[in-house]
Amino acid sequence: MKKIKKKTNQAKKVKVLVAMSGGVDSSVAAKLLKNQGYEVVGIFLHFWKENLKRVKNFNFENKCCSDKALSDARKVANKINIPLYVFDYSKIFKKQVVNNFLNEYKTGKTPNPCVRCNKLVKLGYLIKQAKKLGFDYVATGHYACLRQEFSIFNFQFSKNTNNKNIYKLQKAKDETKDQSYFLYTLNQQELKHLLFPLGDYIKTEVRQLAKKFNLLVAEKKESQEICFIPEKNHNEFLKRNLKLKPGKIKTLDNKIIGKHNGLPLYTIGQRKGVEISGKGPFYVAKTDYKTNALYVVNNKADSALYSKQLIANNINWLSGKMPKLPLHCSAVIRYHHPTIKCVVTLPLTNIKKENKIKKIARPKNNSLLVKFAKPQRAVTPGQSIVFYNNNEMLGGGVIN
Repeated sequence: MKKIKKKTNQAKKVKVLVAMSGGVDSSVAAKLLKNQGYEVVGIFLHFWKENLKRVKNFNFENKCCSDKALSDARKVANKINIPLYVFDYSKIFKKQVVNNFLNEYKTGKTPNPCVRCNKLVKLGYLIKQAKKLGFDYVATGHYACLRQEFSIFNFQFSKNTNNKNIYKLQKAKDETKDQSYFLYTLNQQELKHLLFPLGDYIKTEVRQLAKKFNLLVAEKKESQEICFIPEKNHNEFLKRNLKLKPGKIKTLDNKIIGKHNGLPLYTIGQRKGVEISGKGPFYVAKTDYKTNALYVVNNKADSALYSKQLIANNINWLSGKMPKLPLHCSAVIRYHHPTIKCVVTLPLTNIKKENKIKKIARPKNNSLLVKFAKPQRAVTPGQSIVFYNNNEMLGGGVIN
């Protein structure tokens, strides 16, 4: 396997559209590509923002696309001598990311909006637009390594042959910043039009490059919160946008010990916000949306908080094909969670045969069964589980 290296020539430069947010990562990515001889154009994406003037009497700016972020992106573009354009993605962002975020919480799931944004907005939709505008590639400041595998069996002595070279994603050199987890929904047609210039750098090296290039964003801090939510905690956003119904808090033996403020405000394993008359601490073990009950335990290590296996839906494999099952690999059940060894198989389905119930492995709704080498704490429906073979990211799905 070799690192992807796009060739340029003087007659016609390869055109790259770089998503620039005004941060140090995308700024350095744009400069690196410019230095490598690409024809680089910057694009700044405007996402949806909540109108809080009527609620809290102040204007909220989406953290990813504030006026300050746009100003910084323009200054960087001027510094490295590339054009910068602005796309309004507020409608598609609201429809595909924000509405889905609220709908998932409404039904008791804890979604990851960044995963959906990358697939349907920031990368997926942008790639489609970039191709229509005549660009060869879209580049971002994501920390991930994109490789292309060449097979000698694909080479044929024909001008009309279509070599089926496979694009693969690997963890970034800086594993503390690795963002491959958020990219598991991509496919081969999308990967072939992407560039991730920072995959082989660590964050400190990127900041050093920003200083070397005299970019004003070299010391700029980065935000870790959800970009379209003003507060650090998303509960206030949910309270403003969902109709919450208070209910009972129960122990697992159905003893009522308190009241909750609405099930969407709680997630598996959560401690903060579970307030029961000064008692505690208590941890969320499960939610029952049929009875509107919140079940808790008072032991952080309670077995009710741990799962030996899970069902994952909406599976996507980067190669485009399901690997041979059972698959022995590693998995990450949420961003920055340590990888855990697991076995991926088809889920078991009950069938009736000769008046007997028999369990067989059968694919259902693109679902897979994942069994862990050891029980995992706070496996949360709605979050993504992503599969790895050492540093290579294979694909993933949504925990059901």
